[in-house]
Amino acid sequence: MTNKYASLIGAPTDIGAGVLGSRMGPEGMRVAGIAPALEQFGCDVRDLGNLNGPHNPSQLAVDGFRHLPEVVRWNRLVHDAVYGELEDGRLPILLGGDHSLAIGSISAVSRYCRQRHKKLRVLWFDAHADFNTSALTPSGNLHGMPVACLCGHGPAELVELSGQSPALAAREIRQIGIRSVDPGEKRLVHEEGIEVFDMRYIDEMGMRHAMELALALIGPDTHLHVSLDVDFLDPDIAPGVGTTVRGGPTYREAQLCMEMVADTGLLASLDVVELNPALDIRNQTAELAVDLIESLFGKSTLMRKSGIAADRTP
Repeated sequence: MTNKYASLIGAPTDIGAGVLGSRMGPEGMRVAGIAPALEQFGCDVRDLGNLNGPHNPSQLAVDGFRHLPEVVRWNRLVHDAVYGELEDGRLPILLGGDHSLAIGSISAVSRYCRQRHKKLRVLWFDAHADFNTSALTPSGNLHGMPVACLCGHGPAELVELSGQSPALAAREIRQIGIRSVDPGEKRLVHEEGIEVFDMRYIDEMGMRHAMELALALIGPDTHLHVSLDVDFLDPDIAPGVGTTVRGGPTYREAQLCMEMVADTGLLASLDVVELNPALDIRNQTAELAVDLIESLFGKSTLMRKSGIAADRTP
């Protein structure tokens, strides 16, 4: 059963992004009612407010990285906050902020699992592979590098945040919804051996099949972490992101992903990142994100008993 003690951790920064605005993401989620939405499912919600990290200096890249010292500082703050809530027996929900913050949150989860001898499975819902390096990146924006850093490819200050390098093994992560990957990134992802369910696969095989494989071989001793980049969704339904990519999952496909995660009862930590209220339309993307989080915590349209096939009688 999913932990019913949840903690909201705001990280209001766009330090790793190329487009300003995701620093307003945490408040967008709060305005959309994330706390009361979880409380209606019997969740004890603790809102820890916002972390206070460095401002965005809006500088050019240095040695292939933009704002590396500031990104490191933000990720240390996120690591410590997420780890502290895990230690307290709660389910941390990181409200981003850009996706570079997942280096801190997942490093904390990795440290926690390693100390308790728990298996880890990370579901990375995103339009992008986020496996760039300083040598490959055209921009230096670190929100395009978190998976690479977690897998040991990046600056030591980020790669070693969990206390060991790499923080994440390729077998521990599944990427879902990918549809925008640079050529160099694609080569590295293949070399690393990460299992990727891109939109071509989902188009051909269906979202249910992709999710069944993404959740395969997990059990009661598995810590399930969801890292949800809002640009995972098709921009027709989620315009409030800085890096939209057409051809993403539909509303029902996204809901199915969250419902299947909820069915496992193993969700133990969550990132919701890259929401950009400055680009949104009447906060609809934030409201959709809250809707999906409700499904992660048990909201379902399922009209049959769980595990029983639907009656197909005419």
